Amino acid sequence: QVRLVESGGGLVQAGGSLRLSCAASGIIFSINKWGWYRQAPGKQRDLVASITNGDDRPNYADSVNGRVTISRDGAKNTVYLEMHSLKPEDTAVYYCNVDWLIGVYWGQGTQVTVSS
Repeated sequence: QVRLVESGGGLVQAGGSLRLSCAASGIIFSINKWGWYRQAPGKQRDLVASITNGDDRPNYADSVNGRVTISRDGAKNTVYLEMHSLKPEDTAVYYCNVDWLIGVYWGQGTQVTVSS
């Protein structure tokens, strides 16, 4: 069974940085895309960044463009999200997902809290 486990969240001051990781375990193949999403209290879950498998084409939400970098390690089936210049409005639960042959799987999320 495929599982995604996020890590790296925490409490950081405004202007700080965090690096989130998402590792996929289990048998997984024919991956199309990886993604990071976030959901703040009372709001919908929104895309933060995604990266296509193979050619590593990134896509960023306007709200984070220039402040985050998504990358992946194919050998480890792991995707990363490096975030810089964090703002209080970046506070949310961050989820990763993977779109692969069987469908889209989600992790359980990791909390990111940015204090002002």
